[in-house]
Amino acid sequence: MPIPFRRKPNRLPLAHYTHHAAYSVTIASAERQEVFADEALVQGCLAELRAASETEGFEVLAYCFMPDHVHLLLAAEEGGFLPDFVKRFKQTTGFAYKRRTGGALWQKSYFDHVLRREEEVIVVARYIFGNPVRAGLVAEAKDYPFSGSFAWGRDVLEA
Repeated sequence: MPIPFRRKPNRLPLAHYTHHAAYSVTIASAERQEVFADEALVQGCLAELRAASETEGFEVLAYCFMPDHVHLLLAAEEGGFLPDFVKRFKQTTGFAYKRRTGGALWQKSYFDHVLRREEEVIVVARYIFGNPVRAGLVAEAKDYPFSGSFAWGRDVLEA
């Protein structure tokens, strides 16, 4: 009898989200459509990202909207709960997108990683900022318009 395939869960146990931590999060667009080439859509998502961060108690240390997914580096403030933050962000942006286009913006769920003590937050932020270069979208990270930080200037990410 064949052993059934068990998919590795992409969510951590909820207890991992109840302490002050930094998280690397990746959220893919529905069917990996390249929707984030649309500047107006990205600007709307950035406004909702800022609102969600203020409401849900997170600092956005780095973000990068690639054509078919978004990378976030988030620092939880006191009381910040990552599942609530992501739910709010995906819900508000997804609702606005559906009203405008009739389609879904996001894939179900998301991937996250709790940064360990030995991982330097700035190293991960710079890695996220450099994604467009590694993907061949631009020659230099500073030239990509859909990445940055709400906490630091672009000069910190470029170093």
